[in-house]
Amino acid sequence: MESNGIDYASWSPEKLVARVSALEQQLKEANERYRSQSPSKSSSPQRRPKNARVERDFDPSKYSTRLIALKFAYLGQRYNGFEHHANNKTPLPTIEEEMWKAFMKARLIFPTDPLVTEGEVNWEGCDYSKCGRTDKGVSAFGQVIGIRVRSNRPLSKQVLEPGLVQESVTSNGSLETASPPLQPREDDFMMSLELDDATLDEPLAFHPIRDEVPYAQVLNRLLPPDIRILAWCPAPPVDFSARFSCRERRYRYFFTQPAFNPSPGTEAVTQGHPNSNAVRREGWLDIPAMKAAAKRFEGLHDFRHFCKVDASKQIDNFERRIFRSEIREIDPASEPAAYISGSYFSEFAQSSTSNGNPDPSSAVTQSQTPKLYVFVLHGSAFLWHQVRHMIAVLFLVGQGLESPEVVTQLLDINATPRKPIYEMAEDAPLVLWDCIFLREGSSSREDALEWIYVGDQRFHGDPREVKGNAKFGLGGVVDDVWKIWRQKKMDEILAGMLLNVVVGQGKDLDEGQGGEEEHRTAVKSASQKVYLGGDSVRLKGRYVPLMERERTESVQTINARYALRKGFEQGEAVRGTGFRQVTLLPREDEGA
Repeated sequence: MESNGIDYASWSPEKLVARVSALEQQLKEANERYRSQSPSKSSSPQRRPKNARVERDFDPSKYSTRLIALKFAYLGQRYNGFEHHANNKTPLPTIEEEMWKAFMKARLIFPTDPLVTEGEVNWEGCDYSKCGRTDKGVSAFGQVIGIRVRSNRPLSKQVLEPGLVQESVTSNGSLETASPPLQPREDDFMMSLELDDATLDEPLAFHPIRDEVPYAQVLNRLLPPDIRILAWCPAPPVDFSARFSCRERRYRYFFTQPAFNPSPGTEAVTQGHPNSNAVRREGWLDIPAMKAAAKRFEGLHDFRHFCKVDASKQIDNFERRIFRSEIREIDPASEPAAYISGSYFSEFAQSSTSNGNPDPSSAVTQSQTPKLYVFVLHGSAFLWHQVRHMIAVLFLVGQGLESPEVVTQLLDINATPRKPIYEMAEDAPLVLWDCIFLREGSSSREDALEWIYVGDQRFHGDPREVKGNAKFGLGGVVDDVWKIWRQKKMDEILAGMLLNVVVGQGKDLDEGQGGEEEHRTAVKSASQKVYLGGDSVRLKGRYVPLMERERTESVQTINARYALRKGFEQGEAVRGTGFRQVTLLPREDEGA
């Protein structure tokens, strides 16, 4: 075989492979030269889809920033609490993680930590502060954060002279509005603004609300549907911190009456109705007793027996002031299933006379429809799991397992130096209802921050006519919450219909011979049912009163053990500044 005078038949396999590789390289170089001289259609840039997003370079130095406060709501069942902890992966996302992703995607914040990796939550450089730290499963309808965000306000032509406007000029020379401090000091001094300065003409023509980024709309488009921005404050006080400026936090814990499903024909061994001989059925709570117990929380008390001690915080002051503590009935939003309005759900069972006939004196006028109640709690601050411990004790009082006096006994740390062991209530019915920021010296307990709520007509006209309104219409907060409500409503209706179907099938106990008496005997021999705010009760065997139970270790012991384990030294000299780390030398018999 010959080609161009070359006899390839005499070539070795290695030489043939080398030749083929050289020819392939020559062909590749020729093709590249041809494409560079005469571009083909295939090498031209492809047309971008009409609605494709174009990623552009973003330079934070070209934008001004401002400190604002945001009020938002969330349903906590799908989240692992509010606070994100670095290097602590949780089975569910946290509210902070979702907020961080929305802020970053909208390019509203500019973190200054150069080592922040993509997806890492790091608020450094954002003047970030948070008011409440709700636990896993807990919701909030008035959570507040403070944060520095990107603004539409034009940058001034030159950096203003220092001191021209105290705390109103950012590092990049932009202006921002601020309210007077919540806690004014004698040395506070606000300089006047020179309005005739030509460099301020453009920034001052900017309206801080109408011309600003629509923060609620932007964030709500990016957040999950069960997290909604409700309002923003354009001019927080100059000393604002969402955590330390908050002077009152308000919680609500919801529960039904009856609290759990009562067994047919069962008569609970609790106290009777005060105006008759009727005996209260199981599942029904003694609301008057709960109200009396709740009032005992009001005032300044030591709540160490109504919380979970966090030794890492080394807290030794458990005094908290409660402004309001009450149980009140609320109007239910809908009519429950028909089964729940039946005789099985009447609060009091009608007694019988000696001849077996109903006793008219035991008849009690009562509503057959379950009622909805709420535990309303307002306080200056709260300890870890404090609200859930408080309502758990109130549930024990409502079931007749404890008297209202137990609240007073647990608040008296001299008479009760160590906490009895008991379980706290469930998380789902608890809501951080609102966070209140009071102005020092004011007698009013109304919020001092000026909130701009979504769809506010003062700055945006008729909310039904404004393009992109954040309250009504498609994409508005009302529509978003309606979708969630309707989904839950359908779940309620279907569950109620299924409940009716199940109860209506088979033979009723009252129709059988001796069936009800056998059922009563079985229930009376069962364990004590204890309700703690969940969807069902817990069986606890023989109930042991709180003051007779095993006690936890004292707060001092818990703190000291943690300090020793972590290598901290406690002492009066370092009490004011906290704990300092020391080196613990091993004993001779412990080795190196």
